[in-house]
Amino acid sequence: MARPRKYNVDIPGLSCFTDARTKKVYWRYKHPVTGKFHGLGTDEKSAREIAIEANSRLAERQMKQLIKARDEISRHSGKSITVQTWIGRYMKIQEERLQCGEIKMNTYRQKGAPLKSFLEHYGMKPVDEVNVRDIADLLDEYRQREQHRMAQIVRMVLIDVYKEAQHAGEVPPGYNPAQATKQPRNKVQRERLNIEEWKVIFETANGMPRYIQNTMLIALVTGQRLGDIARMKFSDIWDGYLHIEQSKTGTKLAIPLSLKCEAIDTTLEQVIVRCRDKILSPHIIHHHHTTSQAKRGGAVSEKTITSGFSNARDKSGLQWKNGTPPTFHEQRSLAERLYRDQGINTQHLLGHKNQAQTDKYHDDRGKNWLVVAV
Repeated sequence: MARPRKYNVDIPGLSCFTDARTKKVYWRYKHPVTGKFHGLGTDEKSAREIAIEANSRLAERQMKQLIKARDEISRHSGKSITVQTWIGRYMKIQEERLQCGEIKMNTYRQKGAPLKSFLEHYGMKPVDEVNVRDIADLLDEYRQREQHRMAQIVRMVLIDVYKEAQHAGEVPPGYNPAQATKQPRNKVQRERLNIEEWKVIFETANGMPRYIQNTMLIALVTGQRLGDIARMKFSDIWDGYLHIEQSKTGTKLAIPLSLKCEAIDTTLEQVIVRCRDKILSPHIIHHHHTTSQAKRGGAVSEKTITSGFSNARDKSGLQWKNGTPPTFHEQRSLAERLYRDQGINTQHLLGHKNQAQTDKYHDDRGKNWLVVAV
């Protein structure tokens, strides 16, 4: 039976008919390629959504096939491929680099947002026709939103995109429009943390989940990054050392349990003993109670650690008027400054490859007064 006239169906492939026995209206979708009908039931709204999604996917697939065919023709005729096709190949190269350990997972993931933005703006443009003005316009959009750090990341990723394109012969040697753009400035607005403020936040965390104080102690006494702290296990301790393989750099550290932070009169061994409580857990930083989000003895996630510290900081009553409040990561800078005053090699402790990296952490951004000796 023909579809009822009261239904105005304007979606390609979608149609309906009335069952003569039940008088119910049924919906169906005709695949434009195979010609087969697919039943969609009696729910009109659901049928329309499915048909629209099917047409959208089909159009996207056809567009990719057209782009691929065009690129094949361009390749044989000596013309360049599109940005979209090159980015697909670029990501396969990055996957191979990730698998062989050349880059870390964080580096791989960091490329996602910049590449998505690049594709949205210039995906159909030949890769060797993207110019400096195109990249500059893209970066300006981030600057106008005051996302200066993101603008830096976008530029860095696109520089690498065109380096790989040069290696693959898709653009002429030296052709890198991203590298020709000006490096976006990103003035750090986050304030540093000093030891007096740290102690106030630590005391505020008393009575809150125990892992908050434990992570603060580990952060200050070891100077390690958040991710490495979250992954620490008791099995990493042997021969009087806490062994850490830093996830960001791959640097292998063996920190003696006797390491002492004089500012809080606490050794690493004392912190470990505090963390080794009555709860059976392989993780140094672990949950003490089972909740809907966590299991007793389970590892505490990076996000939970960060939010716990921020919660204690916000409840401390401290005010930061010259910038945004310090984050959990600022404890790494504080540890560096405290240990350098103790005469400890902080470059080795933080796992940096050069002193210049460590010196960035030593900069207190005008936090404290410089005392002139007489």
